[in-house]
Amino acid sequence: MISDFLQWVVLALVQGLTEFLPISSSAHLILASKFAGWQDQGVVMDIAAHFGSLLAVMIYYRKDVIHILSGKDWPLFNQLLIASIPLAVAGLLLAGFVETQLRAVWVIAAASAFFGLLLWLSQKLARQASLDLKKALLIGLAQCFSLIPGASRSGVTMTAAMGLGLSKTHAAKFSFLLAIPAILMVSVYGGYKLIQQPQAYEMSGVLTIAILSFVAAYACIHFFMKFIEKIDFVWFMLYRFLLAALILLVW
Repeated sequence: MISDFLQWVVLALVQGLTEFLPISSSAHLILASKFAGWQDQGVVMDIAAHFGSLLAVMIYYRKDVIHILSGKDWPLFNQLLIASIPLAVAGLLLAGFVETQLRAVWVIAAASAFFGLLLWLSQKLARQASLDLKKALLIGLAQCFSLIPGASRSGVTMTAAMGLGLSKTHAAKFSFLLAIPAILMVSVYGGYKLIQQPQAYEMSGVLTIAILSFVAAYACIHFFMKFIEKIDFVWFMLYRFLLAALILLVW
């Protein structure tokens, strides 16, 4: 029971902290499980972890969410909608391929390093450009690369947004808001797999993971947005290089 609780805590904290930082949650979850020798925690626990992250970003950006849902910000609604379509299509077409062919160690390590380099380069292009539907679509297309383990959804969307001239703050905010439909799609897919193969689960574990993931994700978003303009993304690039090297060494 203690080992189960420890796994729940680590899973929740890793998911919450790395979902919104541009460092790849999937790479960290795989690495943590490898180090600890844990088995896959199951779809239910995955959904709980993502639910905590989803709740955190919705509460943090509650004013924007309320405006979108009440029809007071149609431009942002349309931008998020158009940016979400490519991932939905790619997910439907490539989910099986990703799960069976792209889980190789070298793929995860290479994606972590390569997209980390692009993240650092893109910050040099960050300005104060406005967001329109064309740019939103391009960011959405870039988000499809997040299906590759190690790429980082927040990382590739921020990279694309900054590369299109958005400021770091604007790029991160749009990336985090874009996480709402993305996480919803992941949860729906997880629910579909759960229906196909029902799993036993402990409600205490589900609640623990959801709560801790929420706390970690909310704190991560808050501090990241507070200091984002002062952060040099070279540190994220170097961290991702070290992560890639560690993944290759461990395996």
